[in-house]
Amino acid sequence: MRKRNLIHLACLCLLVLICGFDLQAQSGRRQPRTEPAAPIPTPTPEPTPTPSSPKKDSDTLLLVGIDNSGAFNQFPLTFYAAAVDGCTEELKRNAIVDVDSATKEMTRSDAINRAKTDPKTYVIYLQLKNQLRPEAQGTDSSEEIELEYTVFAPLTAKILANGTAYQNGRRAGPVVVSPPGTSTTSSIMYREALLKRAGAEAADRILKSLHLSSVPATH
Repeated sequence: MRKRNLIHLACLCLLVLICGFDLQAQSGRRQPRTEPAAPIPTPTPEPTPTPSSPKKDSDTLLLVGIDNSGAFNQFPLTFYAAAVDGCTEELKRNAIVDVDSATKEMTRSDAINRAKTDPKTYVIYLQLKNQLRPEAQGTDSSEEIELEYTVFAPLTAKILANGTAYQNGRRAGPVVVSPPGTSTTSSIMYREALLKRAGAEAADRILKSLHLSSVPATH
């Protein structure tokens, strides 16, 4: 009986030892490493598209000419050139069609004939006029010069736009100030600057009338 008890005790001790070894092995076993979660990619912002300028219609032409043949309204030739330059430069800057200027003087009949024979050219006819009252003739009339413009349609020569632009008119920008001194050269240069501005004013009105401006209309 005693021997059997010893055997039972020995079995119990052996079982305790086995359980101890098993627990120790489990506690020493490495836990599996958890891989870090992959970073969520940040979406790349799409580049803001740059607004493109309206494509020019190379088949259509605005032709600028000026009449300097008037017998009673003769001004320095540089005055006519300044008005044409101001008009042409403004048209080239803002028109959605091609622009050119006539290489020689253009009378009204020349402008009409050119428009009638060219199916794709709008002819812009410019004139410098002196609106000085008859009783004031003989004085310096440079301040009274006005720029008249007329636009003739291709083929029909129908008048699409006409009007008058004035020196130092309503155009935005710096005011043209008369230079100091009273020399003839300074006075002429001052007048040329004003007439160039008048030409640019006429160009703006023409583009709005014909709906050929690349500049969005403001309200």
